[in-house]
Amino acid sequence: MKTRLSPIALLLFSILAWSGEVPPPFSSLPPGQALPKEFRIVTLPKIARNNFSLVADEGKTVLRVDSDNSAGSLDIPLTAPASDAAGGGKAVLEWRWKVNRMLDKADMEDKLDDDHSARVYVFFDVPLESLSFADRSKIKLARLVAGVEVPTAALCYVWDNKYRIGYKTWSPYTHRLRKIVLQSGPAHVGQWMTESRDVYADFRDAFGFDAPAVTSIAVGNDSDNTNERVTTWFGDISFRK
Repeated sequence: MKTRLSPIALLLFSILAWSGEVPPPFSSLPPGQALPKEFRIVTLPKIARNNFSLVADEGKTVLRVDSDNSAGSLDIPLTAPASDAAGGGKAVLEWRWKVNRMLDKADMEDKLDDDHSARVYVFFDVPLESLSFADRSKIKLARLVAGVEVPTAALCYVWDNKYRIGYKTWSPYTHRLRKIVLQSGPAHVGQWMTESRDVYADFRDAFGFDAPAVTSIAVGNDSDNTNERVTTWFGDISFRK
Protein backbone atom coordinates (compact mmCIF):
# COMPACT_ATOMS: atom_id res chain seq x y z
CA MET A 1 0.00 0.00 0.00
CA LYS A 2 1.42 3.40 -0.98
CA THR A 3 2.28 6.00 1.62
CA ARG A 4 0.27 9.20 1.21
CA LEU A 5 2.28 12.18 2.42
CA SER A 6 0.51 15.45 3.16
CA PRO A 7 2.00 18.89 2.45
CA ILE A 8 2.61 19.23 6.18
CA ALA A 9 4.62 15.99 6.18
CA LEU A 10 6.73 17.20 3.28
CA LEU A 11 7.53 20.41 5.14
CA LEU A 12 8.39 18.46 8.26
CA PHE A 13 10.75 16.42 6.13
CA SER A 14 12.46 19.68 5.10
CA ILE A 15 12.90 21.18 8.58
CA LEU A 16 15.97 23.33 9.02
CA ALA A 17 16.73 26.77 10.49
CA TRP A 18 18.60 25.32 13.45
CA SER A 19 21.67 26.81 15.05
CA GLY A 20 24.33 24.46 13.70
CA GLU A 21 28.11 24.80 13.64
CA VAL A 22 30.16 24.79 10.46
CA PRO A 23 30.34 21.13 9.40
CA PRO A 24 33.57 19.31 8.59
CA PRO A 25 33.85 17.88 5.05
CA PHE A 26 33.04 14.18 4.86
CA SER A 27 36.52 13.51 3.43
CA SER A 28 38.15 14.79 6.65
CA LEU A 29 36.40 12.18 8.80
CA PRO A 30 37.42 8.54 9.38
CA PRO A 31 35.12 5.97 7.79
CA GLY A 32 32.94 4.09 10.25
CA GLN A 33 32.73 6.81 12.88
CA ALA A 34 29.41 8.30 14.00
CA LEU A 35 28.27 11.46 12.28
CA PRO A 36 29.58 14.54 14.12
CA LYS A 37 27.21 16.77 16.06
CA GLU A 38 27.31 19.44 13.34
CA PHE A 39 25.04 17.24 11.21
CA ARG A 40 21.42 16.40 11.94
CA ILE A 41 19.29 13.56 10.57
CA VAL A 42 15.74 14.69 9.70
CA THR A 43 13.00 12.07 9.44
CA LEU A 44 9.29 11.80 8.76
CA PRO A 45 6.75 10.74 11.39
CA LYS A 46 5.60 7.13 10.96
CA ILE A 47 8.04 6.55 8.07
CA ALA A 48 11.05 4.22 8.41
CA ARG A 49 14.33 6.13 8.62
CA ASN A 50 17.11 5.94 6.05
CA ASN A 51 20.47 4.69 7.24
CA PHE A 52 23.32 7.25 7.14
CA SER A 53 26.97 6.20 7.46
CA LEU A 54 30.49 7.38 6.68
CA VAL A 55 32.29 4.92 4.39
CA ALA A 56 35.48 4.74 2.33
CA ASP A 57 35.14 4.95 -1.44
CA GLU A 58 38.05 5.30 -3.86
CA GLY A 59 40.33 6.34 -1.01
CA LYS A 60 38.06 9.07 0.41
CA THR A 61 35.44 9.17 3.15
CA VAL A 62 31.96 9.85 1.78
CA LEU A 63 28.40 9.80 3.11
CA ARG A 64 26.38 6.66 2.27
CA VAL A 65 22.58 6.79 2.45
CA ASP A 66 20.62 3.53 2.29
CA SER A 67 16.88 3.74 1.64
CA ASP A 68 14.68 0.64 1.96
CA ASN A 69 11.03 1.68 1.80
CA SER A 70 12.19 4.60 3.94
CA ALA A 71 13.02 8.31 3.85
CA GLY A 72 15.24 10.88 5.51
CA SER A 73 17.73 13.70 4.98
CA LEU A 74 21.00 14.80 6.51
CA ASP A 75 20.83 18.51 7.34
CA ILE A 76 24.14 20.30 6.73
CA PRO A 77 24.50 23.84 8.17
CA LEU A 78 26.06 25.46 5.10
CA THR A 79 25.02 29.08 4.59
CA ALA A 80 25.39 31.86 2.04
CA PRO A 81 24.41 35.56 2.31
CA ALA A 82 21.51 37.11 0.44
CA SER A 83 22.30 37.71 -3.23
CA ASP A 84 21.77 41.48 -3.03
CA ALA A 85 24.16 41.64 -0.06
CA ALA A 86 26.71 39.86 -2.23
CA GLY A 87 26.34 42.46 -4.99
CA GLY A 88 24.15 40.24 -7.14
CA GLY A 89 27.00 37.75 -7.53
CA LYS A 90 26.97 33.98 -7.51
CA ALA A 91 26.61 31.31 -4.85
CA VAL A 92 28.02 28.20 -6.52
CA LEU A 93 27.22 24.97 -4.71
CA GLU A 94 29.46 22.04 -5.59
CA TRP A 95 29.23 18.35 -4.72
CA ARG A 96 29.72 14.80 -6.00
CA TRP A 97 27.10 12.04 -5.88
CA LYS A 98 26.58 8.46 -6.99
CA VAL A 99 23.62 6.04 -7.03
CA ASN A 100 23.48 2.26 -7.33
CA ARG A 101 20.21 2.14 -9.29
CA MET A 102 17.16 4.01 -10.52
CA LEU A 103 13.84 3.82 -8.71
CA ASP A 104 11.68 2.06 -11.31
CA LYS A 105 8.30 3.41 -10.22
CA ALA A 106 9.22 6.93 -9.07
CA ASP A 107 7.47 9.97 -10.51
CA MET A 108 8.39 13.29 -8.92
CA GLU A 109 5.23 14.97 -10.25
CA ASP A 110 2.89 12.43 -8.63
CA LYS A 111 2.23 12.53 -4.88
CA LEU A 112 1.80 8.75 -4.78
CA ASP A 113 5.22 8.02 -6.33
CA ASP A 114 7.23 11.08 -5.31
CA ASP A 115 10.55 9.34 -4.52
CA HIS A 116 14.14 10.13 -5.50
CA SER A 117 17.31 8.10 -6.04
CA ALA A 118 19.24 11.16 -4.84
CA ARG A 119 18.37 14.73 -3.90
CA VAL A 120 20.03 17.87 -2.56
CA TYR A 121 17.90 20.57 -0.91
CA VAL A 122 18.90 24.23 -0.61
CA PHE A 123 16.79 26.24 1.86
CA PHE A 124 16.29 30.02 1.73
CA ASP A 125 15.21 32.56 4.33
CA VAL A 126 12.24 34.16 2.55
CA PRO A 127 10.42 36.52 5.00
CA LEU A 128 7.11 35.01 6.02
CA GLU A 129 5.33 38.37 5.75
CA SER A 130 6.21 38.54 2.04
CA LEU A 131 4.07 35.48 1.23
CA SER A 132 0.37 35.33 0.44
CA PHE A 133 -2.12 34.91 3.26
CA ALA A 134 -2.74 31.29 2.23
CA ASP A 135 0.98 30.43 2.18
CA ARG A 136 1.57 32.19 5.50
CA SER A 137 -1.26 30.23 7.08
CA LYS A 138 0.08 26.89 5.83
CA ILE A 139 3.61 27.58 7.04
CA LYS A 140 2.42 28.87 10.43
CA LEU A 141 0.40 25.70 10.90
CA ALA A 142 3.39 23.56 9.91
CA ARG A 143 5.60 25.41 12.39
CA LEU A 144 3.01 25.02 15.13
CA VAL A 145 2.73 21.27 14.51
CA ALA A 146 6.50 20.76 14.19
CA GLY A 147 7.50 23.03 17.05
CA VAL A 148 10.41 24.40 14.98
CA GLU A 149 10.99 26.74 12.04
CA VAL A 150 9.91 25.48 8.62
CA PRO A 151 11.49 26.91 5.43
CA THR A 152 9.55 29.36 3.28
CA ALA A 153 11.30 28.48 -0.01
CA ALA A 154 13.64 25.76 -1.25
CA LEU A 155 15.33 24.28 -4.30
CA CYS A 156 15.70 20.53 -4.74
CA TYR A 157 18.29 19.12 -7.16
CA VAL A 158 17.46 15.53 -8.08
CA TRP A 159 18.85 12.44 -9.81
CA ASP A 160 15.71 11.27 -11.59
CA ASN A 161 14.66 8.10 -13.38
CA LYS A 162 12.59 9.52 -16.25
CA TYR A 163 12.54 13.31 -16.69
CA ARG A 164 15.22 14.90 -18.89
CA ILE A 165 18.25 16.71 -17.51
CA GLY A 166 17.36 20.37 -16.99
CA TYR A 167 13.66 19.65 -16.41
CA LYS A 168 12.12 21.91 -13.75
CA THR A 169 8.86 21.46 -11.87
CA TRP A 170 7.17 22.38 -8.61
CA SER A 171 6.75 19.78 -5.90
CA PRO A 172 3.35 18.07 -6.14
CA TYR A 173 2.86 19.12 -2.51
CA THR A 174 3.81 22.81 -2.54
CA HIS A 175 4.83 25.57 -4.95
CA ARG A 176 7.39 26.71 -2.38
CA LEU A 177 9.73 23.90 -3.53
CA ARG A 178 11.23 23.92 -7.06
CA LYS A 179 12.76 20.66 -8.33
CA ILE A 180 15.55 20.65 -10.93
CA VAL A 181 16.78 17.47 -12.66
CA LEU A 182 20.60 17.29 -12.85
CA GLN A 183 21.01 13.59 -13.70
CA SER A 184 18.49 11.27 -15.32
CA GLY A 185 18.22 7.60 -16.20
CA PRO A 186 20.66 4.72 -15.79
CA ALA A 187 23.51 5.98 -18.02
CA HIS A 188 25.73 7.01 -15.08
CA VAL A 189 24.53 4.58 -12.41
CA GLY A 190 27.50 3.47 -10.33
CA GLN A 191 29.61 6.46 -11.41
CA TRP A 192 30.60 9.51 -9.43
CA MET A 193 29.12 12.64 -11.00
CA THR A 194 30.23 16.17 -10.12
CA GLU A 195 27.71 19.03 -9.94
CA SER A 196 28.07 22.81 -9.82
CA ARG A 197 25.04 25.11 -9.50
CA ASP A 198 24.58 28.85 -9.01
CA VAL A 199 21.78 28.64 -6.46
CA TYR A 200 21.13 32.41 -6.69
CA ALA A 201 20.35 32.09 -10.40
CA ASP A 202 18.21 29.00 -9.86
CA PHE A 203 16.27 30.73 -7.09
CA ARG A 204 15.64 33.83 -9.21
CA ASP A 205 14.45 31.66 -12.09
CA ALA A 206 12.07 29.76 -9.79
CA PHE A 207 10.66 32.53 -7.59
CA GLY A 208 11.15 35.68 -9.66
CA PHE A 209 13.18 37.77 -7.21
CA ASP A 210 16.71 37.93 -5.78
CA ALA A 211 17.65 35.14 -3.42
CA PRO A 212 17.62 35.75 0.33
CA ALA A 213 20.17 34.06 2.57
CA VAL A 214 20.75 30.33 2.30
CA THR A 215 20.06 28.85 5.71
CA SER A 216 20.92 25.18 5.22
CA ILE A 217 21.56 22.28 2.83
CA ALA A 218 20.13 18.76 3.11
CA VAL A 219 21.05 15.57 1.22
CA GLY A 220 19.37 12.18 1.03
CA ASN A 221 17.02 9.94 -0.91
CA ASP A 222 13.62 8.32 -0.35
CA SER A 223 11.78 5.17 -1.46
CA ASP A 224 8.84 5.00 0.96
CA ASN A 225 6.20 5.66 -1.70
CA THR A 226 7.49 3.19 -4.29
CA ASN A 227 8.50 0.53 -1.72
CA GLU A 228 11.91 0.12 -3.37
CA ARG A 229 15.56 0.18 -2.33
CA VAL A 230 18.34 2.54 -3.35
CA THR A 231 21.81 3.48 -2.09
CA THR A 232 23.27 6.93 -2.66
CA TRP A 233 26.73 8.30 -1.91
CA PHE A 234 27.62 11.97 -1.41
CA GLY A 235 31.09 13.47 -1.50
CA ASP A 236 32.01 16.80 0.04
CA ILE A 237 29.46 19.56 -0.50
CA SER A 238 30.44 23.21 -0.27
CA PHE A 239 29.93 26.73 -1.58
CA ARG A 240 32.67 27.98 -3.89
CA LYS A 241 33.35 31.64 -3.17
